[in-house]
Amino acid sequence: MSVAFDPADAGPAAMDAAAARLANRDGDGFTAELDANGSALLKNLLTAEECAAIAGLYPQEDRFRSHIHMARHGFGKGEYRYFRYPLPDLVQGLRGALYPHLAGLANQWNARMGQAARFPARHAEYLAACHRAGQTRPTPLLLQYVAGDFNCLHQDLYGDLAFPMQVAILLSDPGRDFTGGEFVLTEQRPRMQSRAEVVPLTLGDAVAFAVHNRPVKGAKGYYRVNMRHGVSRVRSGQRHTLGIIFHDAK
Repeated sequence: MSVAFDPADAGPAAMDAAAARLANRDGDGFTAELDANGSALLKNLLTAEECAAIAGLYPQEDRFRSHIHMARHGFGKGEYRYFRYPLPDLVQGLRGALYPHLAGLANQWNARMGQAARFPARHAEYLAACHRAGQTRPTPLLLQYVAGDFNCLHQDLYGDLAFPMQVAILLSDPGRDFTGGEFVLTEQRPRMQSRAEVVPLTLGDAVAFAVHNRPVKGAKGYYRVNMRHGVSRVRSGQRHTLGIIFHDAK
């Protein structure tokens, strides 16, 4: 069951702290990479201690609104839990602080693809629009994989309103906590074979990527490509990831 949540109550102190964390980043370079390739890295966004603290929330059932076993739904093998409102301060802060860095590019993408929707500068305003449309359930999630688990290629669309980018943060240390489990993106181009890309992540790294479609410039202007993401098979150990999705769900 979802909890009533006012987007104006967005944890301003947590968001200010997250915004300060992002202030020294090369925002223009980050968005340029995302625009060019459909994904972009933010190295060392979280400390090892912060990663451990967030991953440590996984057994705390009262923090979450639902628990999904992927195999039951044909999503792969592994499990994840959607946070309930109010979100943990760090998750709430990052969600609100990352959004403004992406909203401008999101509007450019929609303009290039001939889509009328435009996104406000502040995440609270966008969440308010989601909630007016009946999308009130929070979508940030915590994923857990063990040996043999994987996540099939998919798109995180939860209603008519969907922000075109999302962020995943690796909370485990590759080679120490787990092996395998690479983050994978595929790009389906019209009348061409699909392109796959493995994004190398280390502990605390974040990757921003296209949720559904993105524009690519061709000889006759921009055309739309279809993006999917997933995780390859974990070969040993345990892997945790924080997923930050900016639209809420029906």
